[in-house]
Amino acid sequence: MSDPYGTDARRAAILTAWSSSPTRFREDANAEEDLYLGGYADRLLVELAQNAADAATRAGVPGRMRVALVSTSDGAGALSAANTGAPLDTAGVDSLTSLRASAKRDEATVGRFGVGFSAVLAVTDAPELRSTTGGVRFSAGDTRAVVRDVPHLADEVARRDGQVPVLRLPWPAATPPPDGYDSEVYLPLRDAAALAAVRAALAGFDPALLLGLAGLSTVDIDGRVVRRADDGDDVLVTDGDGVVRWRVASAYGDVPGGLMEGRPLEERGRPQWSVTVAVPTRSVTLSDGVIVQQLNNETVEQLDNDTIEQLQSTTEPPAPTAAPVPLTDQFIHAPTPSDEPLGLPVRLIGTFPLDTARRRIPEGPLTDFLVARAAESSADLIASLADTPAVLDLLPRPGFAPAKLSAALRDALSEELRTRAFLPTADGRRVRPSRAVVVPDALVAPLAGVLDGLLPAGWWSVALPPLGVRRLGMPEIVAALTGVERPPAWWRALYEGLAAAPLDVGEREALAALPVPLADGRTVTGPSRVLLPDEVPLPASLGGLGLLVAHADAVHPLLARLGAMPASPSTVLSDDRVRAAVVDSVDAEDPAPVADAVLDLVAAAGPAPGSVPWLADLALPGRALDGTDPGWYPAGELLLPGGRLDGVLAEDAPYGRLDADLDRAAVLAVGVLDTFPVLDEADVDLVDVAGLDLDDAAGWAAAVRELAGDVDPAGLRIERVRAVCDLDLVRDDAWPAALAALSAEPLRTVLAADCLLRTADGERIAVPGYTRWWLSRRPVLGGRRPAECRVGDSELTGLYDEAPGDPDIAVLLGAHRGLADLLAAAAGDPAVAEDLLRRLGDPSRTAVPELLSVVYPRLAQALAGRDIPPPDRVRVAPGTVVDAADAVVLDQPWLLDRLGDRRPVAGGDVPVAVADLLDVPLLSEL
Repeated sequence: MSDPYGTDARRAAILTAWSSSPTRFREDANAEEDLYLGGYADRLLVELAQNAADAATRAGVPGRMRVALVSTSDGAGALSAANTGAPLDTAGVDSLTSLRASAKRDEATVGRFGVGFSAVLAVTDAPELRSTTGGVRFSAGDTRAVVRDVPHLADEVARRDGQVPVLRLPWPAATPPPDGYDSEVYLPLRDAAALAAVRAALAGFDPALLLGLAGLSTVDIDGRVVRRADDGDDVLVTDGDGVVRWRVASAYGDVPGGLMEGRPLEERGRPQWSVTVAVPTRSVTLSDGVIVQQLNNETVEQLDNDTIEQLQSTTEPPAPTAAPVPLTDQFIHAPTPSDEPLGLPVRLIGTFPLDTARRRIPEGPLTDFLVARAAESSADLIASLADTPAVLDLLPRPGFAPAKLSAALRDALSEELRTRAFLPTADGRRVRPSRAVVVPDALVAPLAGVLDGLLPAGWWSVALPPLGVRRLGMPEIVAALTGVERPPAWWRALYEGLAAAPLDVGEREALAALPVPLADGRTVTGPSRVLLPDEVPLPASLGGLGLLVAHADAVHPLLARLGAMPASPSTVLSDDRVRAAVVDSVDAEDPAPVADAVLDLVAAAGPAPGSVPWLADLALPGRALDGTDPGWYPAGELLLPGGRLDGVLAEDAPYGRLDADLDRAAVLAVGVLDTFPVLDEADVDLVDVAGLDLDDAAGWAAAVRELAGDVDPAGLRIERVRAVCDLDLVRDDAWPAALAALSAEPLRTVLAADCLLRTADGERIAVPGYTRWWLSRRPVLGGRRPAECRVGDSELTGLYDEAPGDPDIAVLLGAHRGLADLLAAAAGDPAVAEDLLRRLGDPSRTAVPELLSVVYPRLAQALAGRDIPPPDRVRVAPGTVVDAADAVVLDQPWLLDRLGDRRPVAGGDVPVAVADLLDVPLLSEL
């Protein structure tokens, strides 16, 4: 058998070294065991693929590799890994038999340590390298047989349970590689466990491994074919019928001087660096950014609903673009997998320095340099995929990094991204993160031409703020809208977006300052000030009221939720601007436009008279009651011509008469008086009634306090005072008309109602209302006070005159229905009692017989305990009165013979009380 690599001499030299130094044997055995049990035990296929890629690179040919399980005579099977490329040479054999001495030290290849082949020892004790230039094999069994003849080596092997350094003693191998391949690694499998491990490795082969093995274009794994092909910035990895497109960003160069200090000699001899960052992608179609950009390139004047619809119908279908598919649980490849967690969702492959086990990346200036280069390439990768928001998944995330190196890489990438203009804006530009802003997705389209640096919809991520991107809150958005000029349809689109955006309480409050375009072309701040067009059109005369009516094309339900009111006549009537116009109308240079507008508005809204009190300030044309002084008067100071007050009030009353033919219902609604005004006050202090605009309010309060009896007046309050005003302005000859007005609603209810007096201790007492009290003390019934009149025919006929007008009103005011009413009034009011005694003693009046027999006794009973001045004359017959000195109270009829010249007065059951009332003697006392 030929021996092109001089394996006999190599074995002899190594055996001599071992024989002369048992320590050397032990060191070689330990080092080899460390490698395949530690650094390379789980990297068998990776190392085989790496060696195949290096061979293809050295040969300058596309690399092909075929890996297959083959049958063996012993049934254990073998793993065959054949490849194209540079065949085995002497330097390669040197590398195989010399730990950590690589044959690739001066070449741009993947392997760097010359020790990767030791990974085969994880599954075999007899690896063989077959090549077109000759082969070599290694064998644990043959090595044990050779060292058995050296006593101290045999003892060492025994102590190691038969374990020997396999890859130090080579033998020639005559079997060539398979046809079409330049080399083959042939590994007879050690046992069933090794077979299972190989099968698992073959099944778990990662096609992405080819990203870091540029020299390897095809790998056939037991019939499963994986291919790698470059396509511009992408690498296509085909696995059977499946194709994964990887976006790749790479960089390479020479390591700056000084950074290699402290690294092994062989590394210092290869001062090149390279990094590759890759991520799988999928094809997506952008669906909204194109229209947004076109819309914002249109002139503002053309941006209406028709323009939007036209653009949407004519825009070309968007082209597909690449979106990244983030990876998980990635480790740094240096260039084969290390144990350093990456902390980013990409594949990173770089010439990072490794420890002797090729698992960890040590700290140092070289590592720092490569971290910076990896950050730059990662930023390049991200920028190349920044057409879709899916790229946000590639950004560094806030939180703890899985390791110190991954934290350094994350920080370096964040710093690099801050300087890159990679973020796309809604108007088609690219900006740095510090120049970018984000708003809720629903607001992107309308705000694309308003906010500089606005990112498209879907571009929010928690990874953006650490880079400097600002997420605008609603106060900032609203502030940015100040002064913006856009057509109404644009504003409606904005409102639609705001309505769809999730808003908290504070953000909703910020919308109170939202601009709103008006029908008159202006734009105002604050929806709550705005009126929304209603289905019912407003009167055409409203132009002079300064109303803020939203443009119909801008109307959106959001405005109503923010306080805008429908522009119906009733809501317009409640607008502050209408109120201000009304209040200022009397002093206006020309009040007519406001008067016409408000009257038309009132006619359309139909408010009840008095329901909108400030309408009484509306200036209307009028004249003084004497017909002079034409001009403009507040509506509340004008009387309706032909109304119930027309001609009732004195000419010097502080009122005018409406001097225009206007809609009756409208002028009454604004406060023109058809009847007396009514005061309505709650919780009135009875001690201080000066604020009540009523004639003799103090007199009424005093009368009420007297009714309360002996209580502290400081605690007396009237719960509600409703009173007819201006009764003191009625002409003396107009009381019939005035009473007719009072007898109609709503004044009749006011007239009839009592007031509730509340004492300090909470007691509530019903007392006469002001209106009834005032009228009862004035000569309003045919020149007489109500207490001086009767109603209808009764036993009071002859003593009292009949009250004119409405008898019910007369009774309310104090006119008497009969003796019972009269006596009740007398009991409550001494003046009524005195008036009755005076009338009974008036010779010009008469009394019906049935009254005369009972009136004095019943009056005496009603006034029991009261001190009333006695009358001068006493009625003794229906038509006869005598001086009190000539009268006597009949108490004992059988004593009539004592009468003499005196006239008897009936004493009834209470003759003594009658005698006291009249201050006349009893008959029995004569």
